[in-house]
Formats: sequence, structure tokens, C-alpha cells
Amino acid sequence: MIITKTSQAGTLESNDIVVKLMPNPEGTIQINLQSVVFKQFGKQIKALALQTLENHGITSCICDLDDKGALDYVIQARIESAIQRNL
Repeated sequence: MIITKTSQAGTLESNDIVVKLMPNPEGTIQINLQSVVFKQFGKQIKALALQTLENHGITSCICDLDDKGALDYVIQARIESAIQRNL
């Protein structure tokens, strides 16, 4: 599935994350991450985001993540919500 419009889920509250999915003209998955815990968990957050997108059949999108210390299940839920809002 290719993301064709912009969708968003989440808030900027503590322990939450804002996920924004946008079309990618390059046809790949690009993940941009800003996080208060980037040094400690940046690689894990990006890997989780990529895995969640691929599990839902996404093959092309730009995924902007603005993390405020969200746990894994919150990250997955926000990405899934943004995907559902894009359908």
C-alpha cells in the first residue's frame, strides 16, 4: 500500500508521540525521528516504526515521528491510527 494523503495521530504530551504519514514521491519508506530519548532509543524506535509500517503493507511513505518518551505499544498504536486515517 502506498500512502496517498497526509494523516496524523498522537499528541505532544509527555509519554506520547505524534506520527505524521505523508506521500513519498521516491517510492520508499523514509522515517524522520525527533525524540527526547533519541540517543538511548532512536534506533529501536525507528526499527519499530519500520516494522509496524511493513506489517500493515505500507511500501511508500514519509513517516515523521515527534516522540516525547512514548512506550513501544503507544508508538505502534499511533502509527496504526495514522494508517487507518489514511484509508
